[in-house]
Amino acid sequence: MAAAGAPEAGERADEAGHPSARYRCTPRHLPDLRVLLARFGIELMVHPDGGDLPGSFWGEPEAGVVGTTLHVRPDTPVHSALHEACHLICMDPSRRAAVHTDAGGDDPEESAVCRLQILLADHLPGIGREALMDDMDAWGYSFRLGSTAAWFFGDSDDADAWLRKHGLVDWNGDITFSKRC
Repeated sequence: MAAAGAPEAGERADEAGHPSARYRCTPRHLPDLRVLLARFGIELMVHPDGGDLPGSFWGEPEAGVVGTTLHVRPDTPVHSALHEACHLICMDPSRRAAVHTDAGGDDPEESAVCRLQILLADHLPGIGREALMDDMDAWGYSFRLGSTAAWFFGDSDDADAWLRKHGLVDWNGDITFSKRC
């Protein structure tokens, strides 16, 4: 296991030129990611290195969504997989049934997706929220307070309220492992 902050073997910049994420959907992380997503009824489809990624909004190697299936390959960043999975968790059932590539949604939902992906990272052994937020910053997520951590700890109350309103976290902020109804 790589130490926090240490790159994983085979790391490189993605095709869109984003800096390399520390954590990718490698065989090291796939079993835990698969178990986590199954709790939400999300199927994880792993494609080979260099293979096409159906439903990738940002382009390969970023994760793709088609229906309730999340498409990744070994060079897909974990933050991307969690982000697209959280879109599936946060969208209403009618959008979820028809989603292909573009998850849609409004700004409050997008903020809730970002907050939820950070919370879910704590359920992936060897990753956790701090490392995920670092990868989000490296990729280029943009928040008013400058960094993902500053937003998460100081400006994401609206996202937390959205998640609570839709039953995705409880009043303590703990994940309920439910999808939006």
